[in-house]
Amino acid sequence: MENIVKRSVTIGLMQMSCTDDKRANLEKAVRLIKDAAGQGAQIVCTQELFQTQYFCQALNPRNFDLAEKLDEDTPLIKNFSELAKELEIVLISGLFEKRAPGLFHNTAVVIDADGTFLGKYRKMHIPHDPGYLEKFYFTPGDLGYKVFKTRYADLGVLICWDQWFPEAARLTAMKGAEVILIPTAIGFSPRAKNSQEALDSCKTWQIVQQGHAVANACFIAAVNRVGFEETPGSPDGIQFWGKSFIATPSGGLLAEASFEQEETLICEIDLSEVERTRNRESFPFRDRRVDSYQEITRLYSD
Repeated sequence: MENIVKRSVTIGLMQMSCTDDKRANLEKAVRLIKDAAGQGAQIVCTQELFQTQYFCQALNPRNFDLAEKLDEDTPLIKNFSELAKELEIVLISGLFEKRAPGLFHNTAVVIDADGTFLGKYRKMHIPHDPGYLEKFYFTPGDLGYKVFKTRYADLGVLICWDQWFPEAARLTAMKGAEVILIPTAIGFSPRAKNSQEALDSCKTWQIVQQGHAVANACFIAAVNRVGFEETPGSPDGIQFWGKSFIATPSGGLLAEASFEQEETLICEIDLSEVERTRNRESFPFRDRRVDSYQEITRLYSD
């Protein structure tokens, strides 16, 4: 029998709705973070761009005013560092980063349980689809795929659109991630709310990430927002479907939040499953034919 010691850690995923009041969203998030810690969460993750509504539905230069500098001297980071230290939690937060005039990123910051600002991950894949006009706002990340060694676990972070690309999850896992956290903002037109297409989209969203968990023998924790957010100047908008979840290294759904309700999803995981699964299954790393993958760096093999 394998001599692998059980390593339990509790994760909290903050699935919340947002208004156009940035301060109110932040205050709600702080309440939910404290609530998650009170329920035993040691690693707490917000959704993508949690301080604002999903403004990328429309092209509006005024939205750049929502961004802020993100480093250890930023008031928000200082406050979150103090909160993480007080609660002894690892805190992952999705934020809108102003790097320089005219240069912005969709970013997640990671703060350790002693309040140390460990750094940030900048979203690598930027969509530009109807309702998701992110290329107007965000420059693709230039920090690469990262893993943060925290008090409780080695954590990788991806953001929303990154979740569709197996290369992103693979490279993050190869750097040692035991858990990959994915702050997200995804939904559908409310006109399609009860259609099979909408339900299939949500299911596909989950399946692809469960596949990443299996292919890399790690935990995947995806946290989405909920609620309807109107497209400015239009009766349309996005109904965010929630369904935040945690998938195990074998691909099973360990925990799942509701479809429409705000919820703090609390779930205990056993990190020893990562090593145990990787020892048992040779495909995550051992049997990879890296000598045959040269074409993966091409956009398409004509």
